[in-house]
Amino acid sequence: MEDWTQQVINFVTGYGLNILGAVVILILGKIAASVGRSALHRVLTKAGTDEALVAFFGHLAYYLVLVFAVIAALSKFGVQTASFIAVLGAAGFAVGFALQGSLANFAAGVLILVLRPFRLGDYIEGAGVSGTVKEIQLFNTILATPDNIKIIVPNGKMFGDVIKNITAYDTRRVDLVVGIGYDSDIALAFQTIAKILAEDDRIFPDPAPQIAVSDLADSSVNLIIRPWVKKEHYWPVRLDLTRRIKEEFDENGIEIPFPQRTVHMVSNH
Repeated sequence: MEDWTQQVINFVTGYGLNILGAVVILILGKIAASVGRSALHRVLTKAGTDEALVAFFGHLAYYLVLVFAVIAALSKFGVQTASFIAVLGAAGFAVGFALQGSLANFAAGVLILVLRPFRLGDYIEGAGVSGTVKEIQLFNTILATPDNIKIIVPNGKMFGDVIKNITAYDTRRVDLVVGIGYDSDIALAFQTIAKILAEDDRIFPDPAPQIAVSDLADSSVNLIIRPWVKKEHYWPVRLDLTRRIKEEFDENGIEIPFPQRTVHMVSNH
């Protein structure tokens, strides 16, 4: 019993201060991690950083400080921290190699949040799909199609492809092609279209809308109509112009021809 008591006393004497020091380091490390995360959150929020990116960097800073605190605590017991860090590095490499696809999506997600090629609410085309951006997560981007179908795109695929941000700018140009018959009056068609464009106050007078002959096609003379509008008016204006052009052309006797072909019959008699 006396030998056991002496061993306990020796243990407490030899390691008591180290245990106390390790506990103090862990407590201070946790406090420092929490304070650092809060401070970083405030700074990034004031800088207007995306919320998802703020949360990501906050968690990253928190766990990095905790890891350093654990390593410092282990050093109080004589653990070779250099070897421990090497083991952690090797384990991290193995995990990274196994999850390289997920890590690529994660890295792409961070780049999307930092570089902002698109934002929430933008209508984009990329990775072979198109839709309105609903969520930008660290691994995936969530889109909604015009008919409200949810599309989940891995960030690695999205960021590695050409991204077309259709609503990035405040204005858009409507491109319409209308075919008229070869016997129709081109000047009258121009006047009719110009009248329709002038009556629509959603169409900008500057830059002026373009009306021109684009092609002499097989069955029609093709006219291009290119007015500029606000991005939110693009589809309403396009649909209204298509209807009004048809109605006005009918009233003015301007033909919109069906596809047709002239056949010449050669008689052997």
